[in-house]
Amino acid sequence: MEGVNPRRWWALLVLATAQFMVIMDTSIIGVALPEMQKDLGFSQGDLQWVFNAYVIAFGGLLLLGGRLSDLLGARKVFVAGWSVLIAGSVVAAAAQTAWVEIAGRAVQGVGGALIAPASMTLLMMLFGHNPKELGKAMALYGAAAPAGGTAGVFLGGVFTEWLSWPWVFVIYVPIGLATLAATGLLPAVAPRRGAVDVLGAVFVTAGLALAVYAVVRAPEAGWGSTGTVLQLVGAAVLLGLFFVVQRVVKAPLMPLSVWRIPRLGSSNLAMALLGAAWIPMWYFLNLYLQQVLGYGAFASGAALLPMTGLLMVFMTAVTARLLGRFGAKPLIGGGLLVLAAGLFWLSAVGPTGSFLVDVLPASLVAALGMSLAYIPAMMAAMSGAPQEQAGLASGIVNTTYQVGSALGLAALTALATSQGAGRLGDLPALTDGFSAAFVGAGVIAGLAGLVTLLVMRGEPGAAAGVPVAAEKAGV
Repeated sequence: MEGVNPRRWWALLVLATAQFMVIMDTSIIGVALPEMQKDLGFSQGDLQWVFNAYVIAFGGLLLLGGRLSDLLGARKVFVAGWSVLIAGSVVAAAAQTAWVEIAGRAVQGVGGALIAPASMTLLMMLFGHNPKELGKAMALYGAAAPAGGTAGVFLGGVFTEWLSWPWVFVIYVPIGLATLAATGLLPAVAPRRGAVDVLGAVFVTAGLALAVYAVVRAPEAGWGSTGTVLQLVGAAVLLGLFFVVQRVVKAPLMPLSVWRIPRLGSSNLAMALLGAAWIPMWYFLNLYLQQVLGYGAFASGAALLPMTGLLMVFMTAVTARLLGRFGAKPLIGGGLLVLAAGLFWLSAVGPTGSFLVDVLPASLVAALGMSLAYIPAMMAAMSGAPQEQAGLASGIVNTTYQVGSALGLAALTALATSQGAGRLGDLPALTDGFSAAFVGAGVIAGLAGLVTLLVMRGEPGAAAGVPVAAEKAGV
């Protein structure tokens, strides 16, 4: 066929590797957190910044990354993203202080925000000519996301247990260099003219970062303190300015008219609350396994493999079929309620708990809920978008998930700390704090499920015309 790239399947391998690594970056650090805390002097409350620094930069700059990909050419942005990710990984691996570690993680997030949208653009360029090939390519590309999440949990334990925690970042250097060497397989597109809404990107990222910082510091400073109030007001002003900019600039990152797409608002709300419940569960479960049950890094990673394995199997083999049969709304609402049930079950953990009794079954229930809700929520956000706005809708819902994750983790860390999670070595107090976080996450998931079932408009069948596997990024 004329115009078809004969090396497109090899190029897909490069893109799938990028997807695998970007998603692995959010999971590989989990079991390494306690060792990083000891070596770099993180407090129990500040430890979350190792995760949130990446998420804020990644989520806050995704829309900008997509715009740059359109204007500068997806391959150039893909290369730039990997170069930035490698640089951030070197900084994170070499860090001797907490703040340098946080800076390295933020730089990694910037790289991820460039890589993710460029990868999707390149995939469409390679396979958009043939719907049958596109569906197969999307499935393979989408499967790389849960595979990356699963591998991250396992490799994080291996590196931390038998090497040292910096290796969870060092691994990105050789793989990144190999990926850069293979970018000649990817199609090149000449840049085109257009404006870049840098001001909007600055406002939304700064507003999100300030909001998270305020919530993290509030338990220590006081929720009614002048500093906390000013920080929250400042965050609201910055986010408000972002929406003002979107209304007045010629080429906004997020045209406000996009919110007229049916179900985009309700599905984004579901995604934000899903992230706010799921990511804190994963974070505190890692800490419970190591700081209370005394698991080593490898044992902790291995303990999470059944949960991540279930996620991978369901997202790639089951959820798509259920979506085609029942539609998005019941799966999103039901999945969130199942997630809430698993979280409430986890909240019963004790200082002398058992993995097989207290952790494994509850974590599998939570993972089942996540696997039922995530893909349908992504599809619901995409289903009403016209073709020219599909990429924007995808970028918004991915951003929403990351924003919800960061704010949820900040809020539930504040809750856990107030209930005793800051008292390292005091197992009953630690357990009380972690249990409170699980309860808080369960409340978030439960309310999200009820709101979804009451508010979201139903639509029979699968989301119209959007390949399910295409939207698995960000798990």
